[in-house]
Amino acid sequence: MITVVGLGPGDLSRVPRYVREMLEDPAKGVVARTVHHPAASQLAERRDVVFCDDLYDSSPTFEDVYDSIVDRVLTAGRDGDVIYAVPGSATVGEFAVRRLRDSADDLEVIPGESFVDAVLDDAGYDPLDRGLQILNGHDLPDPLILDKPTIVAHLDRPEILADVCARIGRVLPEEAQVKLMAGIGADDAVTVQAVPDQIDAGLAGYRTSLFIDTEPGGLVGAVHTMRVLREECPWDREQTHASLVKNLVEESFELVEAIGRLEGDSDLAGYAALEDELGDVLLQVLFHSVIASQSGVFGIDDVGEVLRQKLVRRHPHVFGDVVAESPDDVKRNWDRIKETEDGRGSESALDGVPAGMPALHRASKIQNKAAKVGFDWEEAAQVLPKVYEELDELSAAMNGDGDVEAELGDVMFSIVNISRHLGLDPELSLRGSTERFEERFRRMETAGPLEGLDLETLNSRWEQAKRH
Repeated sequence: MITVVGLGPGDLSRVPRYVREMLEDPAKGVVARTVHHPAASQLAERRDVVFCDDLYDSSPTFEDVYDSIVDRVLTAGRDGDVIYAVPGSATVGEFAVRRLRDSADDLEVIPGESFVDAVLDDAGYDPLDRGLQILNGHDLPDPLILDKPTIVAHLDRPEILADVCARIGRVLPEEAQVKLMAGIGADDAVTVQAVPDQIDAGLAGYRTSLFIDTEPGGLVGAVHTMRVLREECPWDREQTHASLVKNLVEESFELVEAIGRLEGDSDLAGYAALEDELGDVLLQVLFHSVIASQSGVFGIDDVGEVLRQKLVRRHPHVFGDVVAESPDDVKRNWDRIKETEDGRGSESALDGVPAGMPALHRASKIQNKAAKVGFDWEEAAQVLPKVYEELDELSAAMNGDGDVEAELGDVMFSIVNISRHLGLDPELSLRGSTERFEERFRRMETAGPLEGLDLETLNSRWEQAKRH
């Protein structure tokens, strides 16, 4: 017979009498998960106890630790009745107990007082009030959503506690405080309330937890804030989906600019700018979602779920049994699935390219769709004569023989075509040229005012800027 008992959060005085009597029965063997617990160390002073702390040092992963603990308990059980004693409750955070349930033929589990009970008692919080979330400090979720009172446990090492505090600090409102509880439920208990970055990592230990009960921050906090603004800010109240379009376009271009300025993975300032611009684009998504929610149509959760379903549906090589061995295979599957999602076949091979898309990008998308049915040149070199032809037609139009605007558009369309065959994004190519021109022109200005200079002098300064 194997009996699993919880030792509670403190010493043996908090363990029910019948469990203490069971633990002190010399006819039963006792295996305890760790000696680093008041009740376990007290018990070891009264009788022989086999501890499992050595397994944490000799096993490469926690999974191996749990398997080794199960083996030790099962081996001890072959010689007679054995008790496996764990800190707190046997049903909260005890991964080896889960394995014992599957492995032992004759098993009884006596839960015991959990560290959760001790934390809630100290915090004076009833989880039926606003709910409760319990997280493992070794494996925080991503994204980290702190929208209700939360306990973070398993803060057994300083680096774990420091990492958890850093993660929490990034998603809590500024100056929001958390409560650290070390050894709660025992005489040596320590509690500290502070902002996360002021928590002493040296307080980490086997019985250390964090209790968080603040206004929500991060993504959830942004959603809540947007709802308040929509209700209480005069400007936000009067906005519509249509009035916000220009903001979405502007913020998207500012995001593109921030990405273009990012100089490698070590560019912390560049990433700070990217983070800021991503937030501005996210604001537009939240704004539209709140407006739709107030109309009773959908909310941000619906947007997220529709996106999740779309990602799963369009990646059958990940979530299904379709084989895709290259990025090209993935793209072909994506396009095929996208064409059939609305239940209607496309009326044209060019369908699905938004008219409001930036002109260079839209031209490239249209050309790619035409190429899929074979209407395309085979290589970039074949496009050059078409560029020259369009330039000749533009020249003729400038001399009065044709529509200048239309011919200029044809030149630009043919340039997009050659960029596509070269595997280049025309938008990024033009952006790079514009930035080079701007940099050189500003360098020309450093030599003195440009106004009033003749063209020869201006060209000389331009060439100097280029050489620089």
